[in-house]
Amino acid sequence: MVAYFDCFSGIAGDMTVAALLDAGLDWDALRAALAQLPLDGYELRRSTVSRSAISATHFDVVIDAETAHQHGRHLADIEAMIVASGLPQPVQDHAKAIFRRLGDAEAHVHGAPIETIHFHEVGAVDSIIDIVGTCVGLHLLGITRILASPLPVGHGMVRTAHGLMPIPAPATAELCKGIPTYPVDVEGELVTPTGAAILATLADGFGPPPPLAATAVGYGAGTKDFGERPNLLRVTLADDAPAAGWISEQLTLLETNIDDMNPQIYEDIMDRCFAAGALDVTLTPIQMKKNRPAVTLAILCEPGKKDALLDTLFRRTTSLGIRVSQVERLSLPREIIDVQTEFGAVKVKVAHLPGGGRKAHAEYESAKAVANESGANLLEVMRAAEEGARS
Repeated sequence: MVAYFDCFSGIAGDMTVAALLDAGLDWDALRAALAQLPLDGYELRRSTVSRSAISATHFDVVIDAETAHQHGRHLADIEAMIVASGLPQPVQDHAKAIFRRLGDAEAHVHGAPIETIHFHEVGAVDSIIDIVGTCVGLHLLGITRILASPLPVGHGMVRTAHGLMPIPAPATAELCKGIPTYPVDVEGELVTPTGAAILATLADGFGPPPPLAATAVGYGAGTKDFGERPNLLRVTLADDAPAAGWISEQLTLLETNIDDMNPQIYEDIMDRCFAAGALDVTLTPIQMKKNRPAVTLAILCEPGKKDALLDTLFRRTTSLGIRVSQVERLSLPREIIDVQTEFGAVKVKVAHLPGGGRKAHAEYESAKAVANESGANLLEVMRAAEEGARS
């Protein structure tokens, strides 16, 4: 199951749990799972609300007075609490990963070791419930892949345990590195550290919604009022195998035109880009101003690899500017299989076509090794492997 998070008004932990409830998460199952945490002094509530005439679910953790004044927790305290819960291992792993991501961000902001960081807001009972509840919900709904829209960022100041902070809060800004964001004219915190940490840790990609055959749509309501903008998070659930039969991915494309660099450098640049996480690197000859011959260097990568690749290009090429765009890549499901031929075993990439059928392509290096060892013609080895895969 895949979930697409449409964050048109941002994201927070309580909104995420609420949206999953609205999309079909069983309320009693969620409460029973969260009751396994060694926490007390709170009550869980849900309600149906309306935002801009859209019916949505609101999730609230009501804390008693004594619990509300508890001091913040260290990362080790929270991790021990999660382990002691006995929740399913995927839930524990995801929850601990989110808190560690938060800890890394806080440590960077405060210039202190992660072990010494005190979680104030996100170490409170309600934030622990929100994060663990999100992980429980994803597990119970069978969601194995998360995609999300770019995140809107408001402006102004927000009050925290450390005093007034600019929006986005420093920890949120740190967590949003590598995530596409855009400014909106809203005074207030649209993306909370908890919401940013959930997506920074669990999301597989960011961009416009891919082709999905939706099975459920849920709306989670936030508490704040942003005027005409409905404070909602929309989550769309769908089977992971697209109805069209192909895989949709949201990727980042980096492009730059270069007309003043020694062409011998390109080999080194390509190697370093692949080492930095590029999925594909291409060189296209072009003509630029004054009829100069030039090259368009294009790199396809996952959004989280963008910064490392930008650094590589700026440092190791003569480029002074790089175009960045978000693209959707559609690809066929594929697998690598070993095919026995009269010449030897050859690895073949097999792609599955929509509606049935397969395409097979022998892996060059594997076929070349078999051809060299057997003394056969490389073309014959590749043809035999591909015919064997198709049959």
